[in-house]
Amino acid sequence: MSGLIPNFPHDGIVTLNRVILKPEYSLDDLQERVAMLCENVKTYHSETGFVGGFVCVNSGAVSNEGSTVGQAVESELKGKEALIITFWNTFEDHEASHRSDTFQPLFKEVLKLCENGNEEIAYEMLWSGKAYDEEQAKAAKEAKAKFA
Repeated sequence: MSGLIPNFPHDGIVTLNRVILKPEYSLDDLQERVAMLCENVKTYHSETGFVGGFVCVNSGAVSNEGSTVGQAVESELKGKEALIITFWNTFEDHEASHRSDTFQPLFKEVLKLCENGNEEIAYEMLWSGKAYDEEQAKAAKEAKAKFA
């Protein structure tokens, strides 16, 4: 199943930036600079390989049901760590966007906030999907009961 990111090709590229804010900067500082950067990418690269993206911040919650590294109560990076995740047709499209004259000054402004520098990892998509609607979920359960 696909469709989580509309028009994202089955063999598309996902890039992930992990930002840890320097103590002297706030989440508001990050949101402002990343918003300007994202607007630039949408404006200048929507026709040259950019498909979509999102930014999320560490909420502090740690899943004790999904974690195998102890029973932490709250992440120490709450409100200080963010992920910038983008979706591209190809890695080459992504790299070309970073060489853009309009992108580089905005990118440097975001990097000033980062305690951890920046390492952007590119991943090849293996699967994406969205939740079933009520009817689809019922049919899936019935199929599992009958054939699994």
